[in-house]
Amino acid sequence: MPRINNQAFYEKAIKRYGCTARGLNWNSKYSQYLRFEMIHDLVGDALSSSKIVDAGCGFGDLYFFLKQRGSLPRCYVGYDLVDEAVFVAHKRTKQRIVKCDILNDVLEDADFYIASGSMNILNRFETFLFIRRCFEASRKGFVFNLLKGEDKEGHFNYFLPHEIEAYVNEFAYDVKIKDDYMEGDFTVLLLKEAAE
Repeated sequence: MPRINNQAFYEKAIKRYGCTARGLNWNSKYSQYLRFEMIHDLVGDALSSSKIVDAGCGFGDLYFFLKQRGSLPRCYVGYDLVDEAVFVAHKRTKQRIVKCDILNDVLEDADFYIASGSMNILNRFETFLFIRRCFEASRKGFVFNLLKGEDKEGHFNYFLPHEIEAYVNEFAYDVKIKDDYMEGDFTVLLLKEAAE
C-alpha cells in the first residue's frame, strides 16, 4: 500500500501552487533543476541520440531543462498518473504524454528511462518494483533520484545508496551513484552494458 494517495498528494499541491515546481511538491525550482543536472551529468551525450521516457514527468520540466542544455533526445515521451499533469505537460511540450501507472501498466521500450522525484512517496516494495520495471523497459539504462536517509514514518520514502546498490547488483551491468550535490538526495544510473 502506498504511503499516501499519490493522486490526492499531487492534486492538492497543484490546486494550491499551480503549474510550478511547488505544484509538484518540489522545495524549489532550484532543487528540481539541480536533480536534473545530476541526471544529465550521468547520462551525458547519450541523451541526444536516444528515445527517453520521463517516468513521472509532471509538467514536462525535464524536457525544457534538456532543451536549454541543447540535449533534447531524439524522442521524448512523458508518463504521469495525474490527469492535470498529463494535460499540462502535453500542452507545454507538444510531445507525446501518456497517462500511465508505472507499477501496473505496460511500459514501452526506450533507450533510457528517467525518473526524478517519481518514487518519493512510494513504499519500499513499490520503489523496488518501479526501478525494476523501468530498467527492464529500457534498452540502455535507467537513471533516477531518491531521497537519502534512514527510512522513517511519514509521507516520504528514504533510502541509503548502498541499499539500492545491493538491490540492483543482481540485474544491472553497471551502477553509478552521485550523492555529493545536495544534502538528503542521491542519483543513480543503472546501465545494461558498458558505457560507450
